[in-house]
Amino acid sequence: MKNECWQKAIESELLALEENQTWDIVPCPPSVKPLGSKFVFSIKLRSDGSIDRYKARLVVLGNKQEYGLDYDETFAPVAKMTTVRTILALAASKSWPLHQMDVKNAFLHGDLKEEVYITLPGGMSTLSPNTVCKLKRSLYGLKQAPRVWFEKFRSTLLGFSFNQSQYDPSVFLQRTPKGIVILLVYVDDIVVTGSDQDVIYRIKQMLHSNFHMKELGHLNYFLGLEVHYHPEGIFVIQHKYIQDLVQLAGLTNATPVNTPMEVNVKYRRHEGELLDDPTQYRKLVGSLIYVTITRPNISFVVHTVSKFMQSPRHFHFSVVQRIIKYLLGTSSRGLFFPGNSSLQLQAYSDADCKKCKKQDSVSKSSTEAEYRAMSAACSEIIWLRGLLTELGLSQAQPTPLHVDNTSAIQIAANPVYHEQTKHIEVDFILSEKRMIVESSIYHMSPHRFK
Repeated sequence: MKNECWQKAIESELLALEENQTWDIVPCPPSVKPLGSKFVFSIKLRSDGSIDRYKARLVVLGNKQEYGLDYDETFAPVAKMTTVRTILALAASKSWPLHQMDVKNAFLHGDLKEEVYITLPGGMSTLSPNTVCKLKRSLYGLKQAPRVWFEKFRSTLLGFSFNQSQYDPSVFLQRTPKGIVILLVYVDDIVVTGSDQDVIYRIKQMLHSNFHMKELGHLNYFLGLEVHYHPEGIFVIQHKYIQDLVQLAGLTNATPVNTPMEVNVKYRRHEGELLDDPTQYRKLVGSLIYVTITRPNISFVVHTVSKFMQSPRHFHFSVVQRIIKYLLGTSSRGLFFPGNSSLQLQAYSDADCKKCKKQDSVSKSSTEAEYRAMSAACSEIIWLRGLLTELGLSQAQPTPLHVDNTSAIQIAANPVYHEQTKHIEVDFILSEKRMIVESSIYHMSPHRFK
């Protein structure tokens, strides 16, 4: 707190709160116990690791909130990574520019409906005793803050003739005589692209007039994804994220390996001694799951180590370290989205690479595993076809699904091997009933996003 750079950060934060008319200073009501608050400090870095700025954020101690008293619903959608990749592929194919914007103090724009009181933050004084801040706008730390911010942003865009996607609520679309404009939001990070540059310019002006926006130019760094532009297309990697992961694992000076996994090694649940503290193991596996966004080639091995999250052992931890050593030597690899490519959807299914996390079902044979993977792929195909249609890329032809398991293909085409597969039918019927019940509950909820 004595450091000048952090004092300036605190002053900047308090000034932003005052300009935004975040609260009224009032006497504390007798029956109210105000929530506490504190400053959280962070150093914002650029994609190359250099310091961008020092940030002080006033955060409410929302763990003291009571449901039904000072908060209600809390859910707010964020963009799916499949959607992010789809939009990047579309922009690369169509040679659309990708613009990035950031909302300064995004949660401060949300309008609160509940009465919430907080104590005066440090660095702020008043002449009257027993005074508190009655919030008019949301603050970071409040349980409902993400929801009220998204609702404010959503209503603003709908008022500007945008339509919210039915397949990903964080995507907003506007069709124009010159084509389409697509806006993707992930909390306070915004990506804008499309074929109508005039409308994109007007949208930027509209956002600046309604929120405190920061222009970040062309999309280069988004949610840990580094976007590089080439004449042939768009290349997406997670070099910095992997370097941070290597440092977290303490493997900065380690020797890279050529493969993420040893060949013909069986990984058993009870092999070796238990880790004294599984926290580090879980952190590293969670980070590896995020790396699979641009590195699907490690999905199988990450899925393998995620099986042991409950009680990891030293042997399992060494496997995680090997994956990170492999990434250390291949951190510049990633996904390439070529320009002028065909936008006809094709699907490939393989049970080994179905998911990068632990499965929610157990298969009794490789055929059943491949069949379930095909089912999951079909669900993804239907969802993606709907999303692409919204984006103006209607799939006129059927989507081919490529599978290499003959038995699974035969089961999908004909009710064969009945004795061996009847348990699959029962399981799928139960799953379908469960989905119907969950869907009914969702449609009965009066607070859902439409």
